[in-house]
Amino acid sequence: MPRKRATIREVAQATGLSPAAVSYALRGLQVSEETKERVRAAAAELGYEADPIARALASGRTGMIGLLCGSLEDLWQQSLAVGISRGLFDKDRYALILDAVGDPARERSLAQQLRDQRVDGMIVQPIDPAAEFWPGLCESVPVVSIGDSITGTAGEVVFDNRRGVTLALEHLQAHGHRHVALLTPTRASTPDRPADVYVIAEGERLGLDIEVATAPHDLAGATAVARDVLSERRASAIFCFADSIAYGVYAAAHDLDLSIPGDVSVMGYDDHPMSGLLTPGLTTVDWDIDGIVRAAVRLVSAAADGATRRRRVVQQPTLRLRASVAPRPA
Repeated sequence: MPRKRATIREVAQATGLSPAAVSYALRGLQVSEETKERVRAAAAELGYEADPIARALASGRTGMIGLLCGSLEDLWQQSLAVGISRGLFDKDRYALILDAVGDPARERSLAQQLRDQRVDGMIVQPIDPAAEFWPGLCESVPVVSIGDSITGTAGEVVFDNRRGVTLALEHLQAHGHRHVALLTPTRASTPDRPADVYVIAEGERLGLDIEVATAPHDLAGATAVARDVLSERRASAIFCFADSIAYGVYAAAHDLDLSIPGDVSVMGYDDHPMSGLLTPGLTTVDWDIDGIVRAAVRLVSAAADGATRRRRVVQQPTLRLRASVAPRPA
């Protein structure tokens, strides 16, 4: 027979304290260090563990933070999810990680499910930041967005996409490229994301001919799109809005017996650790993923604890120069 869960009253009897005092001691509140140690020692000896359901009912908090990812096919988003889950654990919270697989309808459904499961807060990497359901959802649960602004959030960690796009396109222009293919995960149903808008505007300013194609994050899908773009041989450089998509360009170039950067230059946009191991290494834009993790965890923890002041963190980009960009072939 399984051993019955020890109760807080049994811990109270063992220590000679009231159940309320034991509860305070276990949570580190309003008691001396000596009392905390005595209570924790008794709890350990009795095998006492706090009932998470009872604790959630009593406090109105579950200890869970929903993490809704746009697509976990994107290796950078995988790294972000790992960092955030660890950061939340360090603050005695736990991440419930869900994957919208690049589908705006699925994103809406999962966001609403997280709300209905009474998570204490939510971190989202939105596919469609302009979707109509966000403001209403943000009224019922604290939301922190990463990447793009969402109306009504408790906080946001956004990227200076104008600066990031400018760094990338000016680098390609300086190497003589005039026709650039942009591979973006943005769909026709979500056309107004800032980074995509900035590419067109900056391309016009720099006198570049920008050809836009939608590409998924998964390697097979990105490779197929890149193969079509490379087969046309119009663009001398390909700029990818995710390093995961750029990996598909490398695979397609290999299939077509094209060299990087001899036949085509390639740039990424998030500096995944794998990018430095490629041959040649991928030139990309670094957004400081560790800084993003720290900021997102800090903002959602504060919001879950009741902070009402909305905070905005703007991540600045750094150009990570490697060998995948060279002067445009004659």
